[in-house]
Amino acid sequence: MKTRLPALSLLASLVLLAMAPAYAQTLPRYSPAKTSWGAPDLQGYWTNTSLTGMERPEHASGVVVTEREASLLARRHALTATSSQENSVSDLGDAASRQLLADRNTSRAYNRFWMDPGASYAQVKGEFRTAWVTEPANGLIPYRAEQRSRTHNVDGPEVRPQSERCLMSFSRSAGPVMSNGLYNNTYQIVQIPDAVMILTEMIHDVRIIPIGGKHGPKEIPKWGGDSIGWYEGDTLVVETVNAHPGQRSYISPAGKVTERFSRWSDGQILYRFTVEDPSLYTSSWSGEMALNVSAEPPYEYACHEGNYALPSILAGARQMEREGRSRQAIKPYAGNLDVSEGQ
Repeated sequence: MKTRLPALSLLASLVLLAMAPAYAQTLPRYSPAKTSWGAPDLQGYWTNTSLTGMERPEHASGVVVTEREASLLARRHALTATSSQENSVSDLGDAASRQLLADRNTSRAYNRFWMDPGASYAQVKGEFRTAWVTEPANGLIPYRAEQRSRTHNVDGPEVRPQSERCLMSFSRSAGPVMSNGLYNNTYQIVQIPDAVMILTEMIHDVRIIPIGGKHGPKEIPKWGGDSIGWYEGDTLVVETVNAHPGQRSYISPAGKVTERFSRWSDGQILYRFTVEDPSLYTSSWSGEMALNVSAEPPYEYACHEGNYALPSILAGARQMEREGRSRQAIKPYAGNLDVSEGQ
């Protein structure tokens, strides 16, 4: 026998469904702190240090995994394997060095001692996450085919990455979208009534986000994009457009990123984002990230423009020419950066 839901009950159900996303913004029964002028208080030092990356690893069962799977994935992670292997080799002789580097593992570009990527996958809203991307549900960025297969030309001084000249960070930390890297994953947030400042530890990129302002002229692209913000209840909403075409960003100058910052608890900010850019992606995509409270402020990042990247690249190319070798003769590492579960 069919029954009909009373109109009042149906209305109540629809209201609850509409309100559902709001309940997911904070820990149940948690009341976020407010600034003296009534805005949600997001100030302090925060970090997204984690083995979790923007996209889901191929060998992960999903974006949300059990604690056991997260632990196994952490043990199999390339950086965990590199640390274990480096700790097992103390001989500085040529033979030991050749053995250590024989697999052409590119994660050895830095000695693991200098890295600080964390030792576990992130917990977002109490769930272990293998990717920051949550939509599409497979945890993968919906790149257009030509974008995913594109290689970035860095063969000349005009197209070398901006990080070599200390203009933007190596890890896209400041965004748009905010990201984590091998180290320097701390942020400082400072609020005043008409602006929010987000200081990124990596190269000390700084975002100044006016509250209630308007975007600037399209003719003037900005490093980190042109951001404006406003408050919706207990959430800071930030809209970013017109990113500088010379930076590594998840949007083109025509794209848009919408970010939402909410206090999930005293110890965590829930950072949510949506990326819209038809020139790069087949659809919009979204994600969630945990910014966890940090006891440490950002360290000084001493970047300078007089480093040796370009001279060393040119010197290496001239040496190859003297030896009769070509760039094509250097084969990139094509192996699996993971090690077996038991190692």
